[in-house]
Amino acid sequence: MKAAIIIPARYASTRLPGKMLLEAGGKPLIRHVYERAAAAKTASRVVVATDDSRIARVVREFGGEALMTDSAHSSGSSRAAEAARSLDADIIVNVQGDEPEIDPAHIDRLIELQARAAPFCSTLVCPFPKTARPDDPAAVKARLGAAIDEGGDAFEALDFTRAAPGPTASGLFLHIGVYAFGAEALQRFAAAPEARREKTERLEQLRIFEMGEKIFARLVGEAAPGVDTPEDFEAFRTRIEKTL
Repeated sequence: MKAAIIIPARYASTRLPGKMLLEAGGKPLIRHVYERAAAAKTASRVVVATDDSRIARVVREFGGEALMTDSAHSSGSSRAAEAARSLDADIIVNVQGDEPEIDPAHIDRLIELQARAAPFCSTLVCPFPKTARPDDPAAVKARLGAAIDEGGDAFEALDFTRAAPGPTASGLFLHIGVYAFGAEALQRFAAAPEARREKTERLEQLRIFEMGEKIFARLVGEAAPGVDTPEDFEAFRTRIEKTL
């Protein structure tokens, strides 16, 4: 089965406008994400889906592939779905443009799960790190059900929420916002209306449950830090510059 990685990337950002083009270690953020995605062994193609000519130009200048998409998309998955229609791939992996340190091996494990088990969608989770607070709405909590393989590390996901878990976070995992869809499933997802809880929690994966479909989650050891705020970017830049 052919797998393609799509990186939705827009210029506008509520908390950090233009972050895709901010430089760390001599490279724009989008290049860091692209190179990590391209290091995955099981994907045959990596594409940046954007509505901004500046991002497309920068991607092409460093030798990457960029596709222009409509500016009206309200989510990364919707933008990825548009780009996916022009790709020859059975599996589409949506890697967010703010994940410059994502582990390529985690992408490979996600693709393997989607190819083998063929759920509507697959994603990643990890144990809560000490740096993430379960009561923080920015930390999306995942509740898992039974393992899909005996003794394995893949589970059916039962729920996702931003809500604080109360006095204990027992049984909850940190959701890592990377998704693998079958090509047809991604188009169905993008065409479906927003779910009620999706609107209130701002979690588009909740739409899949309302559609009556399943999400499988692969458990990995840890999540790479994302870049959402100026503070996140400065921390990333510090880490990168220490490696140079």
